[in-house]
Amino acid sequence: MTTKRTDYISWEDYFMAVAQLSARRSKDPNTQVGACIVNRRKRIIGIGYNGFPTGCSDDVLPWEREGDLLNTKYPYVCHAEMNAITNSSNKTELDGASLYVSLFPCNECAKLIVQVGIAEVVYLEDKYADQDIFIAARRIFDMAGVKCRRLSPASRSITLSLDV
Repeated sequence: MTTKRTDYISWEDYFMAVAQLSARRSKDPNTQVGACIVNRRKRIIGIGYNGFPTGCSDDVLPWEREGDLLNTKYPYVCHAEMNAITNSSNKTELDGASLYVSLFPCNECAKLIVQVGIAEVVYLEDKYADQDIFIAARRIFDMAGVKCRRLSPASRSITLSLDV
């Protein structure tokens, strides 16, 4: 008698893996972030990664991290969370949704997450927790009642083959 597989990944690991796979599309040489939005029925309704706005050349705009603001990537890059929200297939389903993201969101993304009604943020890393914009993000989430939690995946690595 054949039985079902038992080595399948959990929903949580699956959604975070989709976020991490999306991050692989980022051309940022330093930080690749991916995001995956999931509705209440465990359906993916939006994915995104960090990169420049549509129509803006990633060969022309700067990827620098330091220097004069206009000569760095910071005023130009759209974060993964913003892209996942704007790429969402059904805006009404954002209300009460969960956002799986590689890196804890900044204050600007936190405001957008709250405004569209996302109820939960699940993240892998929080390496900038002591910076003001991330402290502000936590305040925003706390005040708005958005649940935030760090995911401890069952497995730190998932191997994916494109062979059939």
